[in-house]
Amino acid sequence: MRSRVEALEFALLGLLSQGSLHGYELRKRLITTYGPFRALSFSVLYPQLRRMLEAGLIEESKAPVPPRSRRSRIVYAVTKSGKKRFSELAGGAGPDDWDDENFEVRFAFFSPTPPTNRVQILEGRHRRLLDKAAALRNEITKTTAFAERTDKYLTEWRRHSLESIEREISWLEEMTRNEKDA
Repeated sequence: MRSRVEALEFALLGLLSQGSLHGYELRKRLITTYGPFRALSFSVLYPQLRRMLEAGLIEESKAPVPPRSRRSRIVYAVTKSGKKRFSELAGGAGPDDWDDENFEVRFAFFSPTPPTNRVQILEGRHRRLLDKAAALRNEITKTTAFAERTDKYLTEWRRHSLESIEREISWLEEMTRNEKDA
């Protein structure tokens, strides 16, 4: 996925492929489930939904007005074109897919991704994290040599980050083995 907009489109199509949802529920699921959208505002979500409506990827309908509410909710559903677009996006694999911004979204919808692409994405993510871990180890080593001038909290944050990356590297190695064995 080349951009955050494309990642958002992919995530929205993936969610709507599972069933129709209204905007608030879409936002809530994106925020709680998919990392890069933690700060997703309605001012980003609704223009994206509008673009997807105009492109014919989704359709909208009005849901019955719930009790104690004055407004009806608009419910979004994926169209045939939207399902095709989702398949196209799920079928691709490239460096953007193992980036920090996009990997979580791609992995959340890994089932429709072809097995060879899953392996490619996992291996790409693995390489990316090995590079990040090496850079962090280098920073920790440099700052440890100058302990008297080092911000101890920054050093601890780097150690914490390195531990997290090392856990993800181990997990990726296991996932890749499982994909190759399947």
